[in-house]
Amino acid sequence: MASVLRVLFAALMTVTVSAIASAQQSGAEVPATTQPEVQQPAPAPVIRQILVEGNQRVEADTVLSYLLLQPGQPFDTRLVNLSIQTLMATGLFSDVQFEDRGQIVLVRVQENPIINRVILEGNSAIDDEKITDEIQAQPRAIFTRSRVQSDVQRIIEVYRRSGRFAATVTPKIVEQPQNRVDLIFEISEGPVTGVRRINFIGNESYSDRRLRRELVTRESRWWRFFSSNDNYDPDRLEYDRELLRQFYSNQGYANFRVLSAVAELTPDQRDFYITITIDEGEIYNFGEVTVSTEIPDLNPEFLQAILPVQQGDLFQGQLIEDSIDALTFSAGASGYAFVNIRPLSQRNREDRTVDVEFVIDEGPRVYIERIDISGNTRTLDQVIRRELDIVEGDAFNQVLIDRSRNNIRRLGFFEEVEVEETPGSAPDRARVNVAVTEQPTGELAFGAGFSSTDAFLIDLSISERNLRGRGQFLRFRISASSNRESLDIRFTEPRFLDRNLAAGFDLFRVNSDFLSEASFQTESTGASLRLGFPVTASTNLQLGYTYRTDNVLVYTSASSALLNQAGSRATSVLTYTLNWSRLNDPIEPSNGYRLQFTQGFAGIGGDVRYVRSEFNGAIYRPFFPGLLGNDVVASFTMNGGFVLPWGGDSVRINDRFFKGGNSFRGFEVAGIGPRAVSRDATTGELIRGDALGGRLYAVGALEVSFPLGLPEQYGVRGSLFTEFGTLGMLDSADQVDEATNAVFTVDDLALRASAGLSIFWDSPFGPVRFDFAQAFIREDYDRAEFFRFSTRTGF
Repeated sequence: MASVLRVLFAALMTVTVSAIASAQQSGAEVPATTQPEVQQPAPAPVIRQILVEGNQRVEADTVLSYLLLQPGQPFDTRLVNLSIQTLMATGLFSDVQFEDRGQIVLVRVQENPIINRVILEGNSAIDDEKITDEIQAQPRAIFTRSRVQSDVQRIIEVYRRSGRFAATVTPKIVEQPQNRVDLIFEISEGPVTGVRRINFIGNESYSDRRLRRELVTRESRWWRFFSSNDNYDPDRLEYDRELLRQFYSNQGYANFRVLSAVAELTPDQRDFYITITIDEGEIYNFGEVTVSTEIPDLNPEFLQAILPVQQGDLFQGQLIEDSIDALTFSAGASGYAFVNIRPLSQRNREDRTVDVEFVIDEGPRVYIERIDISGNTRTLDQVIRRELDIVEGDAFNQVLIDRSRNNIRRLGFFEEVEVEETPGSAPDRARVNVAVTEQPTGELAFGAGFSSTDAFLIDLSISERNLRGRGQFLRFRISASSNRESLDIRFTEPRFLDRNLAAGFDLFRVNSDFLSEASFQTESTGASLRLGFPVTASTNLQLGYTYRTDNVLVYTSASSALLNQAGSRATSVLTYTLNWSRLNDPIEPSNGYRLQFTQGFAGIGGDVRYVRSEFNGAIYRPFFPGLLGNDVVASFTMNGGFVLPWGGDSVRINDRFFKGGNSFRGFEVAGIGPRAVSRDATTGELIRGDALGGRLYAVGALEVSFPLGLPEQYGVRGSLFTEFGTLGMLDSADQVDEATNAVFTVDDLALRASAGLSIFWDSPFGPVRFDFAQAFIREDYDRAEFFRFSTRTGF
């Protein structure tokens, strides 16, 4: 073998020497050394097959569909990296690897586990459903660590919204067979983080107490255990900023600003101090108010005349919104349902006025193609649809849509109401989606109370405001006190005959004992029908018919003026009531007025004939608003009534008016008015007997309510008042002359008046009222009362 190698080497050298010699003879330059040739990289092998390993639930074809490499292509590392990113983005895999085996590529995958169960541990303050509705992790869903961390933050946010800022969540994983896991969230809820105090800086016109009433957030108090509004919530605080802006805007403060709203944790880390810094600015009035439009059929002068805002009025942001509503409806009545109304305002700092120009432009025509309602698992669709001011095919009108949403919310059946507009099948079509979240509408209430008049009283009622999901109201109520027992059933259909008519009926039985005021008892049993409908935005009319039987039981020791009242009578009466209210707040008004007139006609059937008319009204105004803000309110109320018999009848005692107690402070119940009396034979003084009531009364009151300077959380307010009025006018048949009887009647329509102090306490047990009054104009036979106490609570 070695000899053969030597022979080959010798031959190679001979050939090399010969080549060099030939090159020299031809004059070619021979380099001293020779360079080796550069080797070109070998081409990548063509992929013949791609295999998948490690998949358990995901099909191999599914994995291959995400790859950018395909058989027949050369192996490319750039495409491999892109394929790995694509597979990981699906969320199905926790790891992906590629292995190049020449003409075969192996894809190894490791699948993410499947969630077998989601378990919540340690949550007692918040139900499981409320948490699971917020998180992404669900049984049979893909488990990924990023989603788990996201769910942890969502759970913490749920607890933050409920006022628990110290809550912590620890996720744990328990592996199960077949690549499944149990996901456990261990929750440490921590204490409730409440609101210890809400302070305001910069408020000069309104006290802290008054501004707190405008906020949803409340200060934490031990009796607010059923409410979560006293827990600190940053989102709720942002909403409170908007409420403050609306409040000041409606009081004339056009430049009002909320400079900051800061929440600071107390040193014990259990509560927050909230400090809201505001800049009230100055009070503005409306300056020049104009309307401009290029639409030929709209008269700007007419539109300006129908505006609810006029020059010189106090600036109110709500009036601008009301003006836009009025202009939108007026334009729609003229055939222009698609208008854009832009209020342009300019503030004049010199004279503190705001000029407003309402610019009306014709907008694009869009029609409502379809209205979808979702979320109403119990309430029927028609109950919601009848509250809508729009129907399918109508012109799209945002004002009507907003009003429809308020109508649905006013039902009180839903916790949330959202109305969303989405594009329709064409550019001039739109869909309206109404999403509601239902809330409980049934109520079982038990009330107990005490008053100086009724002593102990008990009240039990069962009611349903959305009967069978039809929006109907049904109530069964039983109440009893020392001198009154009643049972009634009430039913109301809010949309009778699918019209804006509220119809209903009442069945009742009432037993009243007037032994302490007069020597008689009454037993009333009957039924009534009701029908009500709005006349305008601020007025409504109610019609009613009542049929009842009244049995009057008179004690044998009663005066002759009462003895002729005994017996049973049937009463058939038609009534109507007109209400007109322009109050700024229906519960605690500080501005505006309300009026009510009721009239009943008895005698269309039955045994009793009379015409009964009653009027009551009230006016509320802030007392020195520039100095005291709206915390001090002055009011004037006036009540009056008159019963006129006809057909030769006289007015029975159970149909007369009795005043006193809460209806005339400073006097006992039935403490004023006509009375049966006798005269002391020695002194000649009148001795009080039974109260007889009267056919005519008129009672007025002047009152100034104010805070007592105590912290708002005590809920204590006071008022100074004076009341004045009269009651009397018995029928001649019911009067007994002193000359013919030792027990006679007095009826002189004399003026009575009282003055005093009332204290109102919104206690944890219910509203409590203390009245201290002195009757300074009275008759000798009246029953005066210096102190009165009453309360009521429900649970």
